[in-house]
Formats: sequence, C-alpha cells, structure tokens
Amino acid sequence: MSTIRYLIAVVASKRWSLYQLDVNNAFLHGDLKEEVYMQVPQGYGNIRDKVCKLKKSLYGLKQASRQWFAKLVNELISQDYQQSKSDHSLFTKREKDNLTILAIYVDDIILTGNSDTEIKNIKAHIDTAFSIKDLGKLHFFLGIDLNYLDGGIVLSQNKFIKSLLKEHYQDKTTRQTLTPLPIHLKLLALEGTLMDDPTPYRSIVGKLKYLTNTRPDLAYDVQTLSQFMQKPRDFHWKALHHTLSYVERTCGQGILLKATNKITVQAFSNSDWGSCIDSRRSITRYLIMLGQSPVSWKSKKQGTVSRSSSKAEYRAMASIAAEITWINLVFHDRRKHIDVDCHFTRDKVLEGLIQLSYLPTKHQLADVLTKVLPSPQFQTLLTGLGMVTPHSSLRGDVKNRSAYHTKPNN
Repeated sequence: MSTIRYLIAVVASKRWSLYQLDVNNAFLHGDLKEEVYMQVPQGYGNIRDKVCKLKKSLYGLKQASRQWFAKLVNELISQDYQQSKSDHSLFTKREKDNLTILAIYVDDIILTGNSDTEIKNIKAHIDTAFSIKDLGKLHFFLGIDLNYLDGGIVLSQNKFIKSLLKEHYQDKTTRQTLTPLPIHLKLLALEGTLMDDPTPYRSIVGKLKYLTNTRPDLAYDVQTLSQFMQKPRDFHWKALHHTLSYVERTCGQGILLKATNKITVQAFSNSDWGSCIDSRRSITRYLIMLGQSPVSWKSKKQGTVSRSSSKAEYRAMASIAAEITWINLVFHDRRKHIDVDCHFTRDKVLEGLIQLSYLPTKHQLADVLTKVLPSPQFQTLLTGLGMVTPHSSLRGDVKNRSAYHTKPNN
C-alpha cells in the first residue's frame, strides 16, 4: 500500500486527475505456455475417453493470475510504458514534460498523469486489447475511500470500520477511550487465563492490521496485540476490547494527503530500547512524509536483542534508510530489498540522501508508532501526522469544500 499512498500523495500535490479502470474477465485473457487439460464439461455430449486441451486460462487455474498479468505487461510495454523494478505493479511513461502512471492490482487499474491525450490513448488501447469498464474518477479502491477536498485527498476506511464494529463490538456501556491502548500498559505472554477459542482474537487483530493502511495511529497497538496471536489470554482480549472502543470513537478518521507545491521527503525514526518485557527486544518505528503527507510507516519489534540504546536506534535508522531509498527510486530501475545495516545507513548519510538532525520528543511523530502516549500529546502528534475527520461523506466527489478538522469526536 505504500506505493498507492505515495502515488495518491503525488496526485494531490500535482492536482492531477485520478481514474479507475476495471478489466472484464481479466483471467480469461491469459495465454497458457504449458499444456493443461480438463474433463469435458457435463452436458456437452456423450464423449468417452476424451479431454479438453486449454488454449486460454480459466478462473481457478493456479496459472491464471500470472498469465493475465504477463499479457497485460506485454501490452503496456508495447505502448512504451516502463515497469518499475522497485514495484512490478507500477508502470510509467515519460514523453518530454509529460508523465503517465499506471498502478495495477489484479484486474483493477489506477491511471493518472498530466497528459490527457496519453490517458485517453492508453484507455482506448487497453479496452481494445481486453475490454474494460471505465469507472471514472477514483473514489473507492481496496476497501479505501477517497474523499476529495480543496486541501488534498483524504484516505479512510469508514465503511470497513463500521462492518468490523458491527460484527465484533456491540458494547455500548464502555466509556469511550482517548488512546488505542491504556497508558503504561505492559502485556505479558503468560499473564492471565488462556482463551478457550482464540479465533475471534485472531480475526479482529487481522482486520485491525488491514485498517493500519490508513490509520498509522493504530500501528503500534496492532504490532503489540499481534504478538499474542498464537495463545491469546483474557488480558490480551481486554486490551483488544479497549482498542475497539477507540476505533469506534474515531470511526471517521483518515489520513490527509495534502495538496502542496513543495514535495520533499521527511523521515521520523526512533526506537524503544528493550521495551518487550518477554524478550527484551526493542521496538523500531518510523514514519515517512512526502511533503506534508504521511506515505509510509511501521512499528515492529526488532529481530535481535540490542545491547545498547544506540544500537537499537541505529537499527531503526537502517530500516528507514532502506525505505527512503525505495521511495526515492520507486519510479526508477532499482530494488527495494537491499542490505540493511549500520554501514548502509552511514553510506546514505555520506551520499547526502539522508540528513540527520535532532528532534525534540514533543515533535517526534514516530512516537505514535512505538508507545502509548498521554491523550494531549497523542492528539497533538496525530495533528502533525495528518489525521483528519472530514465533515462530509467519505464517498463521492466533494466540490468546493475545504472543511476538515483534526479533533476527535466527543
């Protein structure tokens, strides 16, 4: 999802139009390279000892998605589009000052750029090759709502949240919470009574993980709760219930990808040394802003124990250095999976790609991703993070509106 957020942030900054295409019966267009046979369908006739040899892929074949994507790639390359080696689902075409971008997800295509002529041409070519539905301006993609404001584009998952709460959270007696987890909460793997059936816990945490695509304020909490998926206990369930109460109170919240003329990459990195009581591993967290728009974030327990806070911080910096390198090269022929270590971070500093600077704790946006904060500080950082609750509906195009606010609902 980082690529999609990055792309929409660029669209908001450039004030480009953003379109959505849907390919009809996409998997039926793939050409099979190996021999595949199937039984004669029932009702076709009394044919004994005969089978059908497939020339085209069918839905249900393990090769179907791969062959469809290969066919689409060949068509785009034939139109002078280049496939990004950082993200194989991203394609770009440059002609002098014009740039056209396509992002692919199975049979859904996001299309944008500054050349109306090229956008019209590529739509026509794809329609001729495969047959498409032109869904017009992008409003809903992968469960994410796009709300267009004068100040930018808001990404939210309001519909998904309502479905989640309707299925898993019916408690109206609990006092609404101000933070995703209680302050100073420390969960232990062996504390409390084992749940008889861990399935509901696993299901809810999995859905909350998907919700972090537009809710960085939940990243730390989901990372914490995910550690107990194998054997959740009653204390973990109580903490999860607290998080659901917070989600209910902030149901309409999303991230604002701002329209700004100045696009620079800012990165916030920090670590919480030895914060995991069970393993004494540190928590890495980082946040990357494109202009004033949050495009990438992570909260993750480090793979090994750090013997000092400096080592933990260095590992956190190495993680964000890799992500910054990928974001800067997402439209170029480079790879994301690069070696991450202290020397790598040092090299990026010497290259001038990364500039290190001191940041006071009260301005450290990455703190949202690594610990439970007091409510005033938490709300202040969310404002800096770009979390908003639009007044208007999160579906459809909103014209002549700039009204949005960052304060939570009471």
